[in-house]
Amino acid sequence: MARLHEGRVSLTLVDTVAAVLDTTRDCAAVGVDMPLTVPDAGVRASELQVRTFLGPARSSLFPTPVRDAVWAASWEDACVIARARTGKAISKQSWYLTDHIRAWDAADPDIARVIEVHPESSFRALAPATRFTSKKRARGIAQRLQALSVVVDVPALLEATSAIEDGPAMDDVLDAVAAAWSARRWLGGEALEFGDGTRDRRGRPDLIVV
Repeated sequence: MARLHEGRVSLTLVDTVAAVLDTTRDCAAVGVDMPLTVPDAGVRASELQVRTFLGPARSSLFPTPVRDAVWAASWEDACVIARARTGKAISKQSWYLTDHIRAWDAADPDIARVIEVHPESSFRALAPATRFTSKKRARGIAQRLQALSVVVDVPALLEATSAIEDGPAMDDVLDAVAAAWSARRWLGGEALEFGDGTRDRRGRPDLIVV
C-alpha cells in the first residue's frame, strides 16, 4: 500500500482487506485496485468505458464476473454461470481475482472516500503519449517510473522500496503509487470518472476513478 503526500511516498505491507481499511482510516481518499461493485448480470458500464479509454491496452482490465460466478465453487462452474448471464465464459485471470472480490464485497468500506481505481489507466492518464510495455519487464518498469516522476520523488520512492525487507514486486509498488495518485486526483475534483452510477446489491455505485 502506498501513501502519497506532497510528492513523497510511504509504503506499508498489508495482506487483508481489514488491514487496508484499518491502515487507511485517517486517509481522506483511498484508491483500491479491485472491483468494489459486483454485477448481478451483464458487464459494468465503468469497465466498458475504461476499456474504450485504454484502447489497445484494454486487455489490462479483467472484466468483473457476475455475482453468482464470483461465488461459484470452481472456474468451470463460474464459466457455466457467466455464459448463461453474459454469453461469455470468464478468463482464468478473472477467476483468480474472485477471492479478493469476495473479500471486498464482504467488507464495509466508507464509499464516500474509498474508491475503485485502475492503475494501468492511471499511467496512461499520466503519460498519454507513452506506449507502455509489460510492467513485468525492465522497460515497462522504467516507463512507469518516468510517468510517475512528474508527481513523485522517484529516487525517494526507490529508497523506500529497497528499505522493505522481503518487500513487494516492483510492479506492485508502481500500481500502488498510481492508485494513490488517482485517489488524490479524485479528492481534488480532477479525476476522470467512469461508470453510470448504477448501484449493486451492496448499494455501491458503479465507478472507476483515474
